[in-house]
Amino acid sequence: MVFWQIFSVAGLIFLILEMLVPAMFFLNLALAAVATAAISLVVGGFVKLITIFVMLSILFIVLLRPFLLKTKPSESTGIEGKYIGKTAKVTETVTPNSGTISIYDERWEARSNEEIPEGSTVKITGNDNLIMFVEKV
Repeated sequence: MVFWQIFSVAGLIFLILEMLVPAMFFLNLALAAVATAAISLVVGGFVKLITIFVMLSILFIVLLRPFLLKTKPSESTGIEGKYIGKTAKVTETVTPNSGTISIYDERWEARSNEEIPEGSTVKITGNDNLIMFVEKV
C-alpha cells in the first residue's frame, strides 16, 4: 500500500473519532495525518513519515488545541437554571465546612460564610461541583 493512502485513511479515522468523541484532540491528529499524507508524496520511507507525523501531531496539539478549546462552547450542567437563585430548606446546620440542604426532594451538601441552623430557609447563590453555596433568606 502506498504511504499517502495509509496516512489518508488514518486522518479519516481520526476525524471520525473526533466526531464521536468531541474532545478537540483527534482533530489535531487528523490534521497531522493529512499533512503527512501530502508530505509522503515527496518524502519516502515509513520511519521518516512516522517521525514527521509524530512531530506534526505534537506541533498541532501545542499550537492549535488551546485555540480550539477557546472556541468550544462551554457545557452547562443545568444547575444554574434549576437551582441557582432558588430557595431551599436546611436539613443539617450549614457552616463554612459542613451542612446539607433539601430542594426538590433532593439532598445537597451546602456551605455558607455564616452558621445557618436546621429548618431555616436559604437561597442558593452558587455551586462548586456537588456543593451548593447558600445565604440565609
